[in-house]
Formats: sequence, structure tokens, C-alpha cells
Amino acid sequence: MQTIILGSGIAGISAGYHLNKKGIKSIIFEKDTDWGGLCASFTIDGFRFDRFVHFSFAPDKSDKQLFAGERGMWEHTPFPGNYYHGIWLRHPAQNNLAPLSIEEKVKIITDFVQRPRKEPEDIHSYDEWLRVQYGNYFAEHFPFVYTRKYWGVDAHELETKWVGVRMYTPDLKQVLAGSYETQKECFYFAKKMLYPKQGGFRSILNTCRNGLDIRFNKKVVNINPRQKKVFFEDGTNQTYDRLISTLPLPEIVKMLPSVPQEVMKATADLHWTCGYQISLGFNRPDIARYLWFYIYDTDILPARVYSPNLKSPDNVPLGCSSLQAEVFFDCKKAILPAQQVLQNTIEKLIQMGVFKQEDLIVSDIRFEPYANITFVPSIYKNRQIIIDYLRSLGIESIGRFGKWEYAWTHQAFAHGKEV
Repeated sequence: MQTIILGSGIAGISAGYHLNKKGIKSIIFEKDTDWGGLCASFTIDGFRFDRFVHFSFAPDKSDKQLFAGERGMWEHTPFPGNYYHGIWLRHPAQNNLAPLSIEEKVKIITDFVQRPRKEPEDIHSYDEWLRVQYGNYFAEHFPFVYTRKYWGVDAHELETKWVGVRMYTPDLKQVLAGSYETQKECFYFAKKMLYPKQGGFRSILNTCRNGLDIRFNKKVVNINPRQKKVFFEDGTNQTYDRLISTLPLPEIVKMLPSVPQEVMKATADLHWTCGYQISLGFNRPDIARYLWFYIYDTDILPARVYSPNLKSPDNVPLGCSSLQAEVFFDCKKAILPAQQVLQNTIEKLIQMGVFKQEDLIVSDIRFEPYANITFVPSIYKNRQIIIDYLRSLGIESIGRFGKWEYAWTHQAFAHGKEV
């Protein structure tokens, strides 16, 4: 029985690995020249950067051991920072208002006390959810701004099922305490974040990748479910008995013949973000102060900035440090040119006092066409229409973009195990 998997990201590698454990061989076809998908990394002059940023906080003990491998993982307590109009606050900002002016703290706390009260079933948008949780002033000046930068849309355009534990809601005592002094407690939803000691984030999959048959430079252009055959850009094709796909739903639908109008419309109505990764290397070891930080200023393009060298010193040459910024755009809107994004990022980070021009020795910008799923209200209906259609054709769709979910690393890994 010929099983083929499209895509060698974490879900595809997991599927191949778990099939192997059952004695079932598979072939993984990957359009790029290397494996790992968004978990992969690249190296410039000794600086290693991941494709977008990753940590692991897998709850399953066996997954933790598997990801750690022989080299182990660094364990970090997440204390991110926030940059807001020239002021640095510890994350979450709603619990750490101390650095703000008295005037602004009064506005935030007053609105928090007077925030609207609604039952969950009466909240119909992320805009309403934020106002109910934090009050109008904080919602409008912090998460509203960040939503536009990270999701590429306004808060009123999003629904709320995706939020879960991702946003912390304080009580009045915590807000008041944090307005006097920065809180020492970690309020992040995961109290420990893990990152490989060596080899970049992709190395969590090294054990799983061993023994897998991965064919590179194999970009799929057409799929014929009736013939059970996949056609590649290089002119070759592959017959299958079982087809597992990690391809983004909008991409795989384009590869299928005679797609029903309902499925085409559902696909057209999906929303997601694309984005740039700006990777910077420095000739000093002390540039990075935060494991990562968020930026709330609208004139500064990056939504957040991470430090690869704080995640692991193995990511930089000796005596150096690094940062990686993320800039996101809604897939339906205009995207700024790469050079403009790179220039804005470097200039603004210098103005913020993060580094000086003479510190910078490596700069790179790369574009990813798929960054995050955007949770507009129609997402659940539309993705189900598409996934049901793929299933009717015998195509099993998994992964963040194959299931069209806000999946963390261990959740995408679980998709591969389940399939």
C-alpha cells in the first residue's frame, strides 16, 4: 500500500514517524530543498535563525522526551516585554502598568472598574471581548493596536473562540498592584518554554526524521483523486493508495479538478496572514534584553521581536547576539515591499534604543506566504466545507494550515500521530 505525505513540516514528519513505528513505509514529498517547513532554520555567517519563532511547551511527557533528544532543551520562564510610546513594560501590560504616567494609569484603571459586563453568549466579536475584559481605554490603546499589527484586521472583524488561555484577564487587585510596581510573577499561559540546546528548533524532530524517505524539490501542481495520482512541477508523478496532506487549504483546492462551487466559495472566504521575518545579527553579546517583546506603536512595523541567542547561545557565534522581528499582513490586503519593511525595522529599533547601527553585522529579510490563520466569524463553516470535501476525495488534511487551526507545535505534531 503506497502512502504518500505532502509536506515535511512538523505534522508531515510526525505522520511519517508514527507510520514507521507501525511498520508502514511512506514517502514525503517536499517542495523546498530541505525539511522542517516553518520549523526549519537558516544560517548566515554563523547566525542561525528559525523560520518564524518557536518554543515548545508540550504537555505530554513522551513528546517532551522525544523533542529533547540526546542534546536536551533549555528551559525558559517567559517574561516578555512590551514597548509602548517610548516606555518598556513587562508582559502582560495590564498587570504591569507601573512605568506609565499617573494620568494614563488613572484612565486605564477607571475604565477597568467601569468596564461593560456581558455574558459570554452575548459577546459576538473580539472587540467586545477585549472591552469586557480590560475596559475601553486599555483595549483601544493596547490589544486593538496589536490586533491590527498581528492579525492584519481590526478587532471587530474577529470572533473569540480562538482566544482560550492566550490572553490573561487580571482582577482589580492585580491591576492595582501592578500599577505601583512591576510584578515578579509570570502570568504567561505557559510557565516554562523549551528550546533545543543545539541545532535550532527543527532539531526537536531529528529523531522522528531518521529513516524517513523525503523527496525534495517536489512541488505539487495537480492532484487527480480518481486516478490516485499526484503531479509535480518537474514533470513527474506519483500514484498513491493513501494521501496525507499538510498543504494549506487554499493551495490544495487549486490543485484539484472540477471543484464544486460551494467549496470554491468557502476557499475564497478563508483569511490568513502572510509575513516577513527580519533577522539581525550583532557583534556584541548584550543586545537582546528580552526573550521576546511586543510593540504597540503603529509607526513601527514589527508586531513582536524575539532573540535567537537568548533561546540558545548555539544560535550565534561566540561574543555575538541576535534578534528576529516579525511583520504581518492580511492576505487580502496590499503588502509592503521587503526593502521598505527591512529599513523601517532597523531604523525604528535603533530609535527605540535596542541597538546602534555600528552593532549590526547581519541583516536579512524573508517572506512567508502563510503565517497565521485569521479567525473571522465564517472560519468554522468554511474550513469544514473544504475538509469534508477533501475527505470525500480520500485526502486526509492535517497540520496548522491543513486543518486550518491556530495549532501550537505539539498540537501539529499530534495531528500527525492521530492520522
